[in-house]
Amino acid sequence: MSEYQTIYHFKNANNEAKILGPNNQYWRMLEDYYQTEVLIRHSEVKIALNHPLSALLERYFNVVETILENKVPLSEMDLLSIMRNLTLDNQDDIISLFLKKQVLLITHSGKAVYPRTFTQKKFIDSLSKNDIIFAVGPAGTGKTYLSVLYAVSLLKANLVKKIILVRPIVEAGEKLGYLPGDVKEKIDPYLIPLYDGLYEALGKETAIKMQERGNIEIAPLAYMRGRTLEDAIVILDEGQNATLIQMKMFLTRLGFGSKMIITGDITQIDLPNRLHSGLVEALDLFNDIPGIAVITFSNVDVMRNPLVQKIIQKYEGRYGN
Repeated sequence: MSEYQTIYHFKNANNEAKILGPNNQYWRMLEDYYQTEVLIRHSEVKIALNHPLSALLERYFNVVETILENKVPLSEMDLLSIMRNLTLDNQDDIISLFLKKQVLLITHSGKAVYPRTFTQKKFIDSLSKNDIIFAVGPAGTGKTYLSVLYAVSLLKANLVKKIILVRPIVEAGEKLGYLPGDVKEKIDPYLIPLYDGLYEALGKETAIKMQERGNIEIAPLAYMRGRTLEDAIVILDEGQNATLIQMKMFLTRLGFGSKMIITGDITQIDLPNRLHSGLVEALDLFNDIPGIAVITFSNVDVMRNPLVQKIIQKYEGRYGN
């Protein structure tokens, strides 16, 4: 029969239900993430005697309860982020991340958007300090989402006159053939992730009206040639699928009063020749120029279903980064 040790006593019994979650949902997520049995009864947390994760789990419960005691609610996504980012020596930093929330924007539905990981905070901080920002890393880390919401926040504050959202039109591993309709109808399927962010930030009706007025433009990358982009924030999404020539063309469009954000995942290049990715070349060329920032996300920043992180880890184990 296994022996157990008590690693934590709740300071406030009311916090126990909040940490367990609806129908013990958060408790099961905790056990699944740490791959160990965690017993929580009568305000006590117990795990197996001499368990190697005892110190880390003690810090987890201390971090979560400290945040809750400061009247800051925590969602399932918040708790998962704490699990992924917590180490034995950064609990004060994590507590600070949630107690001093750096709210980026209040969405159309009233949801506050704020960084949940250290890399997300670094990314948001870099946006105000640089004119060109590269955000690279796996899917689900918030690169595009945070970029679009940041752009909307600048537009609402009248700090830019226009948002321009750009994507290379490259098929992801399958041939879609000739799509019906005019140019907008042909390219819209490729731009859905950008529309999703806009609609959440502004509401669909407002976003459409702002497009009609010309405050928001969504276009394929090829349409940037010959333009000078001033007083605008320009987001190039899926930058790994821009060719060498396209990336040079895009970056040299930067005008006065403008910012550019380039997001991408260099493990998901859909170009016929992976060596021709303009994002890969740009990361090598521009990593030491003041005014240009490179923010690298990792699987600990993934804000999707916990299975996504495991899937990424498996692929990285087989194929490397």
